[in-house]
Amino acid sequence: MRTTTAANLSADNPTLLIHPPDTIRTVADTTAVMLMTRQLGPGGTERQLTEMARGLDRDRFRVHVGCFHEGIRADELRAAEVPLLRLRVTSFIKPNALTGAFELGRYLRRNRIRVLHTFDYPLNCFGVPVARAFGVPVVLTSQRAHRHLVPPLYLRLQRIAERMASGVVVNSESVRQELVAEGHVPPERVHLCYNGVDTERFQARGRSRMPGLAGAELVIGVVCVLRPEKSLQTLLRAFAQAARGRPEIRLAIVGSGPELSSLEPLAKELCISERCVFQPMIADVAPWLRSIDVFVLPSLSEALSNALMEAMACGCACIASRAGGNPELVRDCETGLLFEAGDAPGLAERLHLLIANPALRVRLAHAAVREIECRFSLRASAARLAEIYDSYLHKVSGHRGR
Repeated sequence: MRTTTAANLSADNPTLLIHPPDTIRTVADTTAVMLMTRQLGPGGTERQLTEMARGLDRDRFRVHVGCFHEGIRADELRAAEVPLLRLRVTSFIKPNALTGAFELGRYLRRNRIRVLHTFDYPLNCFGVPVARAFGVPVVLTSQRAHRHLVPPLYLRLQRIAERMASGVVVNSESVRQELVAEGHVPPERVHLCYNGVDTERFQARGRSRMPGLAGAELVIGVVCVLRPEKSLQTLLRAFAQAARGRPEIRLAIVGSGPELSSLEPLAKELCISERCVFQPMIADVAPWLRSIDVFVLPSLSEALSNALMEAMACGCACIASRAGGNPELVRDCETGLLFEAGDAPGLAERLHLLIANPALRVRLAHAAVREIECRFSLRASAARLAEIYDSYLHKVSGHRGR
């Protein structure tokens, strides 16, 4: 039986995270899989990859992670003893792309990777051809956002990668339908795997106010990357209308991104800046979610929002736009409330309903927690992903399955 050691992992690659020999499982006992994303920052895709890397059954899978750039999730992966490969690729048209391709290929062969699963479109375009060239048996891409958000050149390259791949993993039914409708990937090769929430980390117990929100009677808030498609101006305008004359109600916007420069002036224009708290994105958002009573996701486009799922798990009463996969998470008037994307007066009406009805807030929050625990837990997502991997591995010649 061949055993992977620190020595043969580190050969030719000083960028790897190396573990002592006694922490590495034997190759014969587990199936080696590699998950890849462009960067390991605070975004939802990066968070989901990290959760899957930690959540897949280690008695069955030996998980590796690859990226172009590190970030706050890299430390979480190291703490979980997940081997990490950083490829110093800065552009597909620079020489370091070719160097990175051969470095990845050598790593795939040396570690006998059986499944390569890329999580975003840069790695879909980069990783799939490399994995095919170096003989990885199962190659999966991901589509985790609606296609209109993908730059045209990347979209053309992604379609080529999807044709080359064994299959495509999507995170919402709305994205699955969109991809199947394009016609270049057969429906049987498009697989739905909902995002999963770590319900031990994101839970309703221990709800309390974060600094800056102390004394607030009610907190309305959102956690997201501050991008135009999140439509946060809609939230600010709706808040100004619904909470007019209610200084005890605060608005918390937790996140970083290009829209911050326009949101702060808008808050001043709407005369709500003194009631708004802008908190830069942090690695652990759970305490902030437990500070929020009403979570609002006003996105114009959304595949399946990690932040919305985490807010539901933390016991927030949630309001979401009818965009993308949001209605797959929030059943209107059952596990939350829905409104039409971009409709600030409609959102203000929903906010006013929850402001005026504490009992409804409690009922929706309890239902949201149960929904996440039953359908969207990390355990359920990891089990579904393992099922997809197994379905392809069993088709590969010589694979005996687990």
